[in-house]
Amino acid sequence: MVTRYALTLLRPLLMAASAVFFMTVFQSCASSQDDEERRMDRFVSSLMKKMTIEEKVGQLVQIPANFTTGPEVETGDYKKAIAEGYVGSMLNVEGAAETRKYQELAMQSRLKIPLLFGKDVIHGYRTGFPVPIGEAASFDLEAIERSARCAAREAAASGIHWTFAPMVDVGWDSRWGRVMEGAGEDPYYGAAVARARVRGFQGDDLSDTLTILSCVKHFAAYGAPIAGKEYNSVDMSMGQFANFYMLPYKAGIEAGAATVMSAFNDFCSVPCTVNRQLLRDILKDDWGFDGFVVSDYNSLGEVINHRCAADGREAARKGIEAGLDMEMSTDCYSSHLAGLVREKEVPMKLLDDAVRRILEQKYRLGLFEDPFRYSSEAREKSIVSSAESHADALYVSERSVVLLKNEGNILPLSPDVKTVALVGGLSKSAHDMCAKWSCADERLAVTLYDAMMRRDVEVLYNEGYNLDTDEILDMEKTLADVRKADVAVVAIGERGEYSGEMRSRGDIEIAREQQELVQAIAATGTPTVVLLMCGRPVIFNEARQAAGSVLCTWWLGSEAGNAICNVLWGDYNPSGKLPATFPLHHGQIPIYYQYKSTGRPASNGWWHSRYMDIPNEPAYPFGYGLSYTEFSYSDLQVLPGDGKDVHARVSVKVANTGSRSGEEVVQLYVRDEVAAITRPVKELKGFRKIALDPGETAEVVFDITDAQLGFWTESLEYVVEPGDFTFMAGTDSEHFLSGGFTLEESLHLKMKER
Repeated sequence: MVTRYALTLLRPLLMAASAVFFMTVFQSCASSQDDEERRMDRFVSSLMKKMTIEEKVGQLVQIPANFTTGPEVETGDYKKAIAEGYVGSMLNVEGAAETRKYQELAMQSRLKIPLLFGKDVIHGYRTGFPVPIGEAASFDLEAIERSARCAAREAAASGIHWTFAPMVDVGWDSRWGRVMEGAGEDPYYGAAVARARVRGFQGDDLSDTLTILSCVKHFAAYGAPIAGKEYNSVDMSMGQFANFYMLPYKAGIEAGAATVMSAFNDFCSVPCTVNRQLLRDILKDDWGFDGFVVSDYNSLGEVINHRCAADGREAARKGIEAGLDMEMSTDCYSSHLAGLVREKEVPMKLLDDAVRRILEQKYRLGLFEDPFRYSSEAREKSIVSSAESHADALYVSERSVVLLKNEGNILPLSPDVKTVALVGGLSKSAHDMCAKWSCADERLAVTLYDAMMRRDVEVLYNEGYNLDTDEILDMEKTLADVRKADVAVVAIGERGEYSGEMRSRGDIEIAREQQELVQAIAATGTPTVVLLMCGRPVIFNEARQAAGSVLCTWWLGSEAGNAICNVLWGDYNPSGKLPATFPLHHGQIPIYYQYKSTGRPASNGWWHSRYMDIPNEPAYPFGYGLSYTEFSYSDLQVLPGDGKDVHARVSVKVANTGSRSGEEVVQLYVRDEVAAITRPVKELKGFRKIALDPGETAEVVFDITDAQLGFWTESLEYVVEPGDFTFMAGTDSEHFLSGGFTLEESLHLKMKER
């Protein structure tokens, strides 16, 4: 019999043995990985020795099938080109049977190099998830990773190897339609979301047929088009880029993203697609990116429109020199690159580098071992639109809803509510629930109307307004039904296709007719709940002021109706927070919380940075979101660090003072009080999502390291300066407790990039 005393004596020996065991396992895994890398290198090197210049160029060519995402392009006899080995990838081919058909063509080629199938799988595949900005509102990284994992699982089962996601562009201007596709306005949070989405898509092993290649896009600064106009120029300093836009791209690369997409815009006056500073110097050399870079749709040819290349030949030369590995849907490489190499205008080593990067990803996917391993109709049937996928979609959708207002605690709906007046054509539109950039099967989408009809209440439905024209329909009947009801639920917003690529809008206000309808309904005295359905921050002042309760439901995808009803009836207590500032007026745009200090701040009386006719303050600040319970913050303390990498720790107590269990996103903001350059008034530098029961209190602690205190210079050096800092912990970017801290160490430069 082993006594407790004996165990005490043996513990050091057991710990030492365990350490040796785990070190052996680690070394074995590392050795196995190294062996696999060497095998891949030998295989790719051997294959490339057999390839002609034309076959090498073919690997750099991606051609579209089915629908396109830009101007129509001439692909010629693409089936013949595939069979001859002159195409490396195809865009928008999906389905196990269809991908198998094209892969069989590729197997007719001399070297039988498999095709890579790519598609924009942006927010779910056949099972639709919330639009990415809505998903980001969850502030739940596990849920976001879960969403990407489900999308990868379904897409891979349909023969797709590669998604053009995540889009990690920071967006400050809500006129730009593609804010829908990102994580909002904050670079710190955007970086966390980028890591989660890359992990979700790629998993731990790319050879697993339930994972796909991810693509960090759009590199770089695509989210800052002048005037919020799609495809417009971008104008910023390198310091501005590094401090406000760069971090999510870098985080995605560090998370292991297999590919990167160049942006349509110019950067430092050079189109991103042929920008050597971005693609070769920063991305490949400084950050050590070992995947491959693909152009955005037709963007290599569009360098001619930028007037930075005279013709396709010059565009091809500039692209390969800059570090662009694959062209999407243009013929610059396919028509000109072989000749450029033969005539020694382009070194063979540049072509070989691009080819190797692409072949290595095909190897990691296991396509050389079995080109058809993703094209299994049996797996497709069992996985796509499965009950598991829909359960994941419901889970993520519930957490994406943001409660913006709840006067009189109208929500959650009481069991006494027997009759609901449901108003708004958006509540009955499966197409809109799935939104832009959707691959979802709309036949399986659950609308709000569908879900509410399954509740134990009488539903009095009225369309309220015309979906296409916003004209108010039969106001008299609508109001009559509202008066009969215990509560009115009004779905308003923009159409699902009003946000996304090529959806920039000069006016982001919700239609006047819809808002007037809300005002008329609220005026009846019936408690009124507004559901705001959108894919971007919008302006809806009249409606939000008239309604007693407001939920921002974004566009939630296949389980939208069920998720919204679960929140309305309190089956799920909303926990979402806004990942982007909602403006009060068009004149405030672009608006964001991390604006810089000026020489005449708002505290400077009359002579300060302000508008004469509208407030500076937004309708809703970044990080804002209510709950059906109440949370209080107390006892913020700045505690000592570990004497090493942690300079200090910020501790704050959070209590659930309400009557329901709920989740709160505790947010940490930092302000550098004096710096060598102008700094933001505050920056998000940490967050925790916690769950508390009524009466429960939790202590939340944030470590303060160099990452929370420094900034990037114009030369891409990361600088941490000694001096005073203010730490702010609270429920959003405007409501917090604060405490001071002084960093007394001498000036030091860290993480030099170049």
